[in-house]
Amino acid sequence: MEATVAAERPRLDRVRFGRALRRFGWTIAVYALFATVMVVTIAIKPDYGSFEWNTLTLAALPLAFAAAAQTMVVLGGGIDLSVGALMALANVLALRAMLGHDLNYALVVALIVLVEVTLAGALNGAIIVLTRVPDIVITLATSFIWAGLALLVLAKPTPGIPLDFQNLAQGSTFSPWVPNALLLLLVIPAVWIPLRRSRAGLAIYAIGSDRNAAFRSGVNLALSRILAYAVGGFFAACGGLALSMTTGVGTPLAGTYYTLSAVSAIVLGGVSLAGGRGGMLGPVAAAYILSLIPAVLIYLGIDPNYGQMIQGVLIVLVVMIGGVGALLRRA
Repeated sequence: MEATVAAERPRLDRVRFGRALRRFGWTIAVYALFATVMVVTIAIKPDYGSFEWNTLTLAALPLAFAAAAQTMVVLGGGIDLSVGALMALANVLALRAMLGHDLNYALVVALIVLVEVTLAGALNGAIIVLTRVPDIVITLATSFIWAGLALLVLAKPTPGIPLDFQNLAQGSTFSPWVPNALLLLLVIPAVWIPLRRSRAGLAIYAIGSDRNAAFRSGVNLALSRILAYAVGGFFAACGGLALSMTTGVGTPLAGTYYTLSAVSAIVLGGVSLAGGRGGMLGPVAAAYILSLIPAVLIYLGIDPNYGQMIQGVLIVLVVMIGGVGALLRRA
């Protein structure tokens, strides 16, 4: 009996390794791509140091939160075109309330903004559930509403975020190579890991995989979809506050760039736009890659606007690879 068990162990190990590779293979590939781009960057700029790494982390922080917000919704089979507008709303609400106050007051304001924008995200989901209008239509409409509110709160870019609040993201408290902005990203796994392991998180995955099967299994579709949008709103609020910290400015149109860039990050990060497959780690690494591309172009003396074209090419390649992989799995 013991000999049989010993003989079976290598086969079981291979099966487990194969399952892990299928589950995390794309995420591993994204991090390998990030490492490759970093090596190329250092080769182009040999004096690349902690200052450049800190700058990259600051640039990637809002996009990483935007990607997390979009990931949360897409996993449940939806799409949120209002992510950027929610970020802008959080950004200007923070500026308007923090202007002229100290850090303690700013932290209270940040908590209130998180609650408000989380509720705005939940409202997106509730409207979709109640009206049964496709997500893309509702969130496109609400993006105009949130963007309009942002303009009403603040008509033009205005500086005034307290310096102590900015320092929560800028600089390095522990080490030059561990910037504060990198530590703030821990908010994503702190929320995601317990949610992913909970019944609510599994329900969101189930809805994204097969809505009819999830319904027959007893999943509350309405509450689960609203939860996905609420958590997406929370991450969008984090992105807006990250903009406040990294720029020190309230900008009502600041979120325009992040809606489509977040979609790019989740596609590159291995999240299926059909829903039900993917996680948070890949999109975060993708946010760093997308933020690093313009810097590499600048180091090469090339117009950084070409970065948008490179993003587009990367997304096309990723979609093509995903399509080929799906065909091979069916075969």
